[in-house]
Amino acid sequence: MKNVFTIYRNDWVRIFNAPVAALLIIALMVLPSLYAWFNLAASWDPYSNTSGIKIAVTNEDDGAILRDTNVNIGDEIVVSLKENDKLGWEFVSIEKARKGVTKGDYYASLHIPHDFSAKIATILEDKQVKPEIDYSVNEKLNAIAPKMTSTGASTIVQQVKENFIHTVSESVLSVFNDAGIKLEEELPTIRNIEEKIFALEKEVPKINELGEKVVKLESKLPKINKQAQKILALEAAFQEINEASKNILLLEEKLPEIEKVGEGILLLQEKAPEIQKLADGVMEIDAHFTDISEMVTSALSNVEDMQSFLETASESLEQGINNGKQIADVLPSFMEANGQALDTVGPVYKQNLLLYQKTADAVHQFAASVNSGALTEEEVSNLQAQVQTSIDSLTRSISLFTTLNSATSNGDEAFLTEIKDLQALQINFQQEKGKLQTIQADDEEEASTLMALSQEAIELSTALINRYDKQTEPAINRTLEEIKDSAQNAMNDLESAQENIPKLEETIKNTEASLTFAKEELSKINADLPTIEKEIHEATNLIQDNMDKVVAGINDAAKFYKDSFPALKEKIHAAAGFVRDDLPAAEQDISKVAAFIKTDLPKVEDAVHKAADMVQNELPKLEETLTKTADSIRTFEDEYDLGEIISLLKNDIQQESDFISDPIVLNENSLFPIPNYGSANSPFYTTLSLWVGALLLISLLRVDVRNPEGMYTSNQIYFGRSLTFVTIGLCQSLIVTLGDIFILKAYVANPVAFVLFSMFISIIFMTIVYTLVSVFGNLGKGLAIIFLVLQLSGSGGTFPIQVAPPFFQTINPFLPFTHAINLLRETVGGMVKETVLFSISMLLVFSAIAFIVALFLKKPLENGTKKMTEKAKASEIIH
Repeated sequence: MKNVFTIYRNDWVRIFNAPVAALLIIALMVLPSLYAWFNLAASWDPYSNTSGIKIAVTNEDDGAILRDTNVNIGDEIVVSLKENDKLGWEFVSIEKARKGVTKGDYYASLHIPHDFSAKIATILEDKQVKPEIDYSVNEKLNAIAPKMTSTGASTIVQQVKENFIHTVSESVLSVFNDAGIKLEEELPTIRNIEEKIFALEKEVPKINELGEKVVKLESKLPKINKQAQKILALEAAFQEINEASKNILLLEEKLPEIEKVGEGILLLQEKAPEIQKLADGVMEIDAHFTDISEMVTSALSNVEDMQSFLETASESLEQGINNGKQIADVLPSFMEANGQALDTVGPVYKQNLLLYQKTADAVHQFAASVNSGALTEEEVSNLQAQVQTSIDSLTRSISLFTTLNSATSNGDEAFLTEIKDLQALQINFQQEKGKLQTIQADDEEEASTLMALSQEAIELSTALINRYDKQTEPAINRTLEEIKDSAQNAMNDLESAQENIPKLEETIKNTEASLTFAKEELSKINADLPTIEKEIHEATNLIQDNMDKVVAGINDAAKFYKDSFPALKEKIHAAAGFVRDDLPAAEQDISKVAAFIKTDLPKVEDAVHKAADMVQNELPKLEETLTKTADSIRTFEDEYDLGEIISLLKNDIQQESDFISDPIVLNENSLFPIPNYGSANSPFYTTLSLWVGALLLISLLRVDVRNPEGMYTSNQIYFGRSLTFVTIGLCQSLIVTLGDIFILKAYVANPVAFVLFSMFISIIFMTIVYTLVSVFGNLGKGLAIIFLVLQLSGSGGTFPIQVAPPFFQTINPFLPFTHAINLLRETVGGMVKETVLFSISMLLVFSAIAFIVALFLKKPLENGTKKMTEKAKASEIIH
């Protein structure tokens, strides 16, 4: 024994002589308690913070009518949830709830469907339908949260059930109570009915006489029904009559327009000779279309010649200047050879104006056909290209007039006006191009905008054409003459000639570029001539075949308007007057009669048939029944008191309804109350920290003692070093238990026993773990860790062991954790002597087993354990 204490004393001397070792030992004493404290603090009272668990609630209940009262159970549930802060209820739309649960924004969702109240209201109907609340939960977010949310959902359902039972029972009892009150109120009426029945009993002979009259009326019903069918037929035709009457009123309203048409026909009759002349003109165009085609071909040829001429003139001017000749020598000779090139400026520009107008007309026709979708994508693309070509040509025309304007001494007002209108037309075409790129078929708004733009373009191009001969062409000619004169006088006015060369060159180039546009458009026209010729030829054939019929039709229509229309007009006014003044009243009277025939006459017929049948078959029985009823009333009054029945029906509705909805009172009695979840978990985490503390010690401290001279036996080493481990374990238990009580403020019913039993448990755990490592070496460390894993699941520290798999239920009684946790629970909740003694006994058994293993196995296994340890160290990984 002396050697045992020597080993123990030497251990602590070495610890205190090595500050690093002392600090490590202190750390090993404190670390296990941190494990327990942090876990307890984290789970101190989780159920008090459940308001952070978000549950989406969607109420779509439309409500219902229950006994003439509007009810909405969904709204009542929402009001109840808003007052309930146990969970984080959020009231959102169904779509947001679905997305939120899927994405994890909400742990679960409750959906109250639109027919919730309506299904509850079926309690008063023949067939009942159970209402439903849709509950969705995202179980992957957390293991415990779904149970909390499910409990919340179940609580809502239970609350609805209680409210429903209360409401229904109150409604039923209200019916009984109302019946009693009503019966009491109607007691005079009941007495009156009794008297009436007795009086009716006396009137039976007169009833028989009336029955005979009913039988006669029944025989006349077929004749009445036949006349009624005629009225119904007339009433059924009133829809067609009304439609026709609307047409009559519309016809009367349109009479002024018809008269205008008539006058137009008369005018058309007068203009028939002119129409004939127009038709003759179309036929003449058809006859001379070959000449027109040749004229377009000639115009195209002239444009090509002019284009060639301008190219030659431009090259001549550039060549003369580039060859280094003096301006005075170049210009006069150039103007003499190419002066006529400038004469094409005006005609080319006018041709372009006509083509601009053609482009505007084409866009206008397209805008008119958008709703019908008449143009193909290719035609639309061609139209866009035509507009872009006009835009480019306008740029050259604007440049031309800008050049011409700068060639005048002080500018020309005609040129400024022309430039302004050309720029406006170019902007218009650019807007039209944008619309053509985005417009869709049947887009009336876009088509209207495009129509307005094209109309504006037509007006601008027409204005430009109209003033060309009187204003634009003279201005162009005047300016060109000035340029020619300047060129002829180049030797005398060299400075002026130098200024006019760029203008002259720009003018020729712009005219040349404009000719390109004219050539392209004339080429298109020339390509379309065969199609145009075909259409004109078809129109000519149509005129030749139908002109006589058209003239004859116009003459017939004019004759009708002059001879027959005045009388027809008077008849239309008369018919319209009847529709306005008399038809509504007639329809109303017939409708009333028809309504009676459809709704009341069948009832009358049925009533007459039933009455006749009753007279023939039931009246004798009625007479007998009246006699029996009168006798029964007299018997009832002799045997029962109606006042007593009324008293039984009239009771306290609220009291009886409360009893039905909640008939049982549950008295809860907590034998061992623990105020919070953290305190309830302190036995488990304290026990766990003590085992973890033992694991830390065996991982960092040696279980063997240096014994060079063999002065210590193996048992002395075992017990000597175990005292050191146990001493540190006792410190660990003191720190963790006192921290539970004073730092975390955990509830403990018996604090002294809690500390002492924890120290006892620490001794037992340290003995078991120390023995495993001392006897089995590194293998013992692994066994200690395996025991920890098994005990975490099989000790019932968090969940009741009864809910664990069968394997863990089987090993539960044989685990030190089981009895250590039970022992500490007694100190926390309240001690039961038998349980305390049993737990202590079981822990002592585990300790005794550890000592037996050490005494009998340490010596035999010592050499093997050393060899195993040395091999492990040789790996230079395991110490």
